[in-house]
Amino acid sequence: MPNIISIDSLEEAQALIGANDAHITYLEDEFDVTIHTLGNEITVGGSDDDNVELAEDVLIHLLKIIQRGMKINLRDVQSASSMAKNGTIEYLLDLYNEVIAKDTKGKGIRAKTTGQRMYIDNIRRHDLTFGIGPAGTGKTFLAVVFACQMLRDGQVKRIVLTRPAVEAGENLGFLPGDLKEKVDPYLRPLYDGLHTVLGTEQTDRLIERGVIEVAPLAYMRGRTLNDAFCILDEAQNTTEMQMKMFLTRLGFGSKMVVTGDETQIDLPGSSKSGLIESVKRLEKVKGIAVNRMDETDVVRH
Repeated sequence: MPNIISIDSLEEAQALIGANDAHITYLEDEFDVTIHTLGNEITVGGSDDDNVELAEDVLIHLLKIIQRGMKINLRDVQSASSMAKNGTIEYLLDLYNEVIAKDTKGKGIRAKTTGQRMYIDNIRRHDLTFGIGPAGTGKTFLAVVFACQMLRDGQVKRIVLTRPAVEAGENLGFLPGDLKEKVDPYLRPLYDGLHTVLGTEQTDRLIERGVIEVAPLAYMRGRTLNDAFCILDEAQNTTEMQMKMFLTRLGFGSKMVVTGDETQIDLPGSSKSGLIESVKRLEKVKGIAVNRMDETDVVRH
């Protein structure tokens, strides 16, 4: 017997179904079920009762989000489906309760998965947070968004963003332009987060004034960073000495986030990753959090 979900209005039903039935189509493929829509009613059926129940849970929880006046897209459906499979779908609404920051269009930026929510909580509560996980889990983007909000709120006076340019190797000098133009391609993911929250023009103004500093890792040597939000991206490509140098920059009133993917180490030869070694030594130190995300936290296509 198919399960029936009744919806109060056609507008809510359309939002739940998605443009061209995209949300329904995804759920049918993901859970091997059949979903029919008729007016304000949606029916879910299939040969596997567990899958039917999971798909129904996803629809019911997404409907609750819509009824709170929030818009959903295919990424929300994908995240909800992953949480349903992991048995954490009851926490879905919690992800939408807190807006980390608003983008240039006024749209709220929220954690999309439980792993991302824990990541944000760790950044908020700790002086140093390691964000480790595969590409697409939002490690860098969420850290930059949180940094921008702290800057807006006056909790920090500046943002320092850095990453090693290991991929460039010996060929960095052969790239066209001055030093900034040579390293900017390696810092592009950091700029993307800034532009989303602050906009291109405001980002450029803050960089000119020195409120936001985007620089290669070598520029950090010999400095003490007070009242700053510091982010080291692609940290798996730092050596042990580089990582020690960066971590010891942390001054009073500052936060530091170190992000990386342990499966994408590009260091030459037998060099040890500073990310892996520092996590081994610091994981149990008070005031330091290690946040590990996995494929269930990926929010890319």
